[in-house]
Amino acid sequence: MATSKPSTSTPALVMQPSHYSDQYAAIADVLHRYYQGLYHSDSTLLRLAFHAQTHYVTASGGELLHLGLEDYLPFVAACTPPARTGDTYDSVVDNIDLAGPDTASVRRRSTKLGKQFIDFLSLIRIDGEWRIIAKVFHHEPALAAGTAPGGN
Repeated sequence: MATSKPSTSTPALVMQPSHYSDQYAAIADVLHRYYQGLYHSDSTLLRLAFHAQTHYVTASGGELLHLGLEDYLPFVAACTPPARTGDTYDSVVDNIDLAGPDTASVRRRSTKLGKQFIDFLSLIRIDGEWRIIAKVFHHEPALAAGTAPGGN
């Protein structure tokens, strides 16, 4: 029985970080505006992070919620910002994947307002500017400090 030797070539769609370090930095800047916009409930910063035709989608709780940017921003503006209340707002970017020079995805986890969120952000670059074109996310109640997932 013959075995094939694993390929050592890089697939065409895998972008090498060294070739795109400027793109990673530009995406990190968009993520910073997004984080700060949520932390301060600042629709101006969020407008700089999101594309005008963005999709905001979740099915957490079993119901589909699908908003465009103009419906999403008033929702954020109506929230009391964690920056004002002193609530903890933790955020971790798990990965940034470039699918090409103008397409990327980000997986981000955060905790705010008593909830844990997992965001899947799709970004596009148009006219040299990166913007979030879709935010698909899940949320659930945050675990109490010292509580293990699945524990009491």
